[in-house]
Amino acid sequence: MKKFLALTLALVLCLGLAACGGTPSSNEAKTDDKSNSGETVTLKVGATPTPHAEILTQVKDLLAEEGITLEIVEYSDYNIPNIAVDEGELDANYYQHTPYMENFNAQKGTHLVSAGSIHYEPMGIYAGKTTAIDALPDGAVIAVPNDTTNEARALLLLQSQGLIKLNPEAGIEATPNDITANPKNLSFKEMDAAMLAQTVGEVDLSIINSNFALQGGLDPTADSLASEAAVEKDATTYGNIIAVKEGNENNKAIQALVKALQSDKVKEFIKTTYKGAVVPTF
Repeated sequence: MKKFLALTLALVLCLGLAACGGTPSSNEAKTDDKSNSGETVTLKVGATPTPHAEILTQVKDLLAEEGITLEIVEYSDYNIPNIAVDEGELDANYYQHTPYMENFNAQKGTHLVSAGSIHYEPMGIYAGKTTAIDALPDGAVIAVPNDTTNEARALLLLQSQGLIKLNPEAGIEATPNDITANPKNLSFKEMDAAMLAQTVGEVDLSIINSNFALQGGLDPTADSLASEAAVEKDATTYGNIIAVKEGNENNKAIQALVKALQSDKVKEFIKTTYKGAVVPTF
């Protein structure tokens, strides 16, 4: 009987040690297997097709060398990729500048931050029914992006051409309500930024982000009547960023992505491919 009790006690003790960590749990074993197997990490990044997805494609091989598989998900929308990052469906996105992201956070309650700036796209004015800025008739209609920060950029560009004057206090959040002088009685048609290149013939002039101009078959350096100057202030303010959910900006895979995008290879690709329509910020 004593021998039986001793054996039973020993068996219970062994089981207890195993449950307390004497051997790895199934989850721990899986983690160890993954880390030791050389399995790659997948980084899922949302982007508009041109130029963002094209630029991302250039770093796939660089990231693969570090064990990171880059999966690019293309969007033609400015809202969905931010929601997808905030909800964890995407690891990051690449299509927006910091003022747009911060305005989106304030309006939607998201928690996105920048992990690094990659390039700047000067916004341009494109001909529609009117073929030259100095030929604008009284009461001309100008199409502008309908999001706060890019509409402000459009208005500031019109101001730089002497067409309107804005309340200086409005800054980079200016709206048509902030116009203090409008000698040509211009009116403004607010549209989704993605639609502007497809509707240039419906208005006198359109002010279009370079990514959507490129997607619409326009050449920002040759076809625009005027554009933002690629000066340091604008490039710093409106540099297109890698956006991630707050807390993930120091993730090793995200930092590897930013480093790859800020490489000499990508700088040369941007310069030779877009010829000034897209400007590196690094």
